[in-house]
Amino acid sequence: MNRNRLLSPGLLLILAAGCATTEPKTEQVEGPATKAQQTSAQAAAAAPMGKRYKRKIAITRFTNETNYGRSLMTDADYDRLGKQVSDMLASRLVKSGNFMVFERSDTNKLRNEQAISGGKMVGVDTVIVGSLTEFGRSIGGKVGFLSATKTQVARAKVDIRLVDISTGHAFFSATGAGEASTESGEIAGYGSHAEYDATLNDRAIAAAITDVIDKVVSTLEEKPWRTDILDVQGSQVFVSGGWRQGLKPGDNLRVMSPGKKIASKQTGADIQLPGTPVATIRVKTFFGSTESDEGSACEILNGTLDATAAGNFYVEEVKP
Repeated sequence: MNRNRLLSPGLLLILAAGCATTEPKTEQVEGPATKAQQTSAQAAAAAPMGKRYKRKIAITRFTNETNYGRSLMTDADYDRLGKQVSDMLASRLVKSGNFMVFERSDTNKLRNEQAISGGKMVGVDTVIVGSLTEFGRSIGGKVGFLSATKTQVARAKVDIRLVDISTGHAFFSATGAGEASTESGEIAGYGSHAEYDATLNDRAIAAAITDVIDKVVSTLEEKPWRTDILDVQGSQVFVSGGWRQGLKPGDNLRVMSPGKKIASKQTGADIQLPGTPVATIRVKTFFGSTESDEGSACEILNGTLDATAAGNFYVEEVKP
């Protein structure tokens, strides 16, 4: 028997298959936690959750600052990628259940509809502005004996800023980055042929939003929840916001008199001094049918409120 005879085609395919396989991805494994870390984590998990009231926020502007998606044939007033990032961020914030999200990117359209229906814009506590600062795609692969692999990768980066609506000051900024990839291979002409995968764009942008959303949410929740007084009738106080915003019967709220505003010689901006507590009120019942028109009826626990001056005060949550 001649041992130098040619290998059969089937054996060639088996040998070539090794060339078409992709390299295994390493999996990150967390190191073992110390006993002190485990005890701390268990105590944090067992601790009661603090009150969480919904803040009113709006996404006012999100633009595509990259060259991707721009062309002479594209309408200059329509930023497809910028709108996509804005919609994704708004969707994540709504799904978190911790915020009242208002549309501001289509303000002109909203005002036209409100002029017809007789509605009006709702004020917000914080606005979000941002941009898609980096976006790109790359194609790579490997070619072996009778085999080939092709890899498509999309990468995205977003920058987000939180702006105080009363001062216009951007008090927080964060950056999120993400990427998505797809891989295909073939052996001796058999296998998958990778066409242009448009879904990679969406997945890369979604990954960038995921990377930054926790930072945004935690920063927004650090700001104290505030609302306004609707009316004072004797010992009863009516305030904006109810159970849909997280309030519960028995919750205590603090009525505050705003501090004096003084122009800073250092920055030229108006700085508001800390407010002064005027009274403490307790939530009793609710009224209204939506997040926008609901309110709470409260009783005064201590302090006094002058109905004629109630519009000068604001109400805030009592931090534990």
